[in-house]
Amino acid sequence: MILVSKIQIPTLPTKKDRRLYVYLPKEYEKTDERYPVLYMFDGHNVFYNSHATYGKSWGMKEYLTRTHLPLIVVAVECNHEGNQRLSEYSPYDFNARGMGRIEGRGKETMDWIVNELKPYIDETYRTIPDREHTMIAGSSMGGLMALYAVVAYNEVFSRAAALSPSIMLCMKEVRSLIAETKLQKTTRVYMDVGSTEVPENRRGRGLLADLFDTAARLTKGGAQVAAQLVPGAAHCEADWEKRIPVFMDYLGDDL
Repeated sequence: MILVSKIQIPTLPTKKDRRLYVYLPKEYEKTDERYPVLYMFDGHNVFYNSHATYGKSWGMKEYLTRTHLPLIVVAVECNHEGNQRLSEYSPYDFNARGMGRIEGRGKETMDWIVNELKPYIDETYRTIPDREHTMIAGSSMGGLMALYAVVAYNEVFSRAAALSPSIMLCMKEVRSLIAETKLQKTTRVYMDVGSTEVPENRRGRGLLADLFDTAARLTKGGAQVAAQLVPGAAHCEADWEKRIPVFMDYLGDDL
């Protein structure tokens, strides 16, 4: 069952409503069981093709239905106005090619998720609210945010999946954040990038170096990390969908 409602994030520029998606397991209404929670970015792309930006979702509903995974998934739609998605999904300011300087409001986004959304979800639904049962995931800019969240809010999230994360936009700041943060030993991070996303030139080598350098720094900081180059995969929901079983097995094998 997927519940869809309208919400606002008052601390961010737009006052327009955005959709909040909450997936509840099939057995939710039949038992008193409590469930781990996975928070996901770009909620409009997670469940429904008809809501997805490019007409193809992650197919998360089909995966959860097929596997009967005992998990609540909470996904929030981004701001589609102009460059606001880039702003909401970056914790740091950065320069975007052809768009100029983008003000990073990712910390404001995460503060709202941690201080407003999560308490609401924990109060409204039968969650297991502790850190060990709270995960976060995203792709592209959402992947950057998932990585940022599991480090900067390590007391809240124990596990993260960062698919095709846009870490190259603020690599210096990401490195500093990891170096300055004492990660709890149970922190677990999955990271990847598709081979077709990586051009066969200096820029491509830099993208790969950034991914694996970040993975190494997280490992040095105490996290358990899985990082991979995915052969033939592109920067799109169809290919991210194929990796759902991979990152869910890694993040949730002991939940």
